[in-house]
Amino acid sequence: MESGTAPAQEDAAVKGTRRLLPEEREQQIVDKAIEHFTRNGFGGSTRELARQIGVTQPLLYRYFESKEALIERVYNEVFQWRPDWDRQITDRSMPLTERLYAFYLDYSSVILREEWIRLFIFAGLTHEGINNKYLSKLRSKVFLPVMAEVRDAFGIEAPRNAAETEAEIEMIWSLHAAIFYIGMRKWVYGLKVPTDMEAAIRQKVDMFLHGAPAAIRAMRASAR
Repeated sequence: MESGTAPAQEDAAVKGTRRLLPEEREQQIVDKAIEHFTRNGFGGSTRELARQIGVTQPLLYRYFESKEALIERVYNEVFQWRPDWDRQITDRSMPLTERLYAFYLDYSSVILREEWIRLFIFAGLTHEGINNKYLSKLRSKVFLPVMAEVRDAFGIEAPRNAAETEAEIEMIWSLHAAIFYIGMRKWVYGLKVPTDMEAAIRQKVDMFLHGAPAAIRAMRASAR
């Protein structure tokens, strides 16, 4: 009798009194876990985590074999990668400035959310290695392609060695850091941020495009 009623009681703990479908229960747990980790980070036991997100510990383990498995699912849920981003960067039928406006406006709409910023910071502090996947993708799918497009648009030769490549990566990091820091100011420090976010993002792209080509040329000239 008890084993027959337990699932219904566990379902009620997740959402009212209606028994949820398995996929609904799983998504409910993930959504609540995102809220919990966003506010509290990744510390604490699975028992405390289950209590905080409003489910029983056995129900939590029914869907996720470990806390690490749940964290991995939360991370994949929040840090999604839009397939259009590759095209926005490399579509040479549009001027480079317009492409970078389109990409960074879309990109910033994703990363400047509270859960994205706070989870990324918490993951970097307590779960090193989780962020490495995202940063590796950022390098291969954004940093290197953007710099290749900058060189093409401004008629600059390719890097001649690894040191020049890394120096260029530092230039694109400055643009990403400036955008990411808007989210830090809002969701970590509680400071005011620009009300016209589109204008702010465009300005940062403009600053990058005015500075990076000149810096690359100077670097090539000094190497000679």
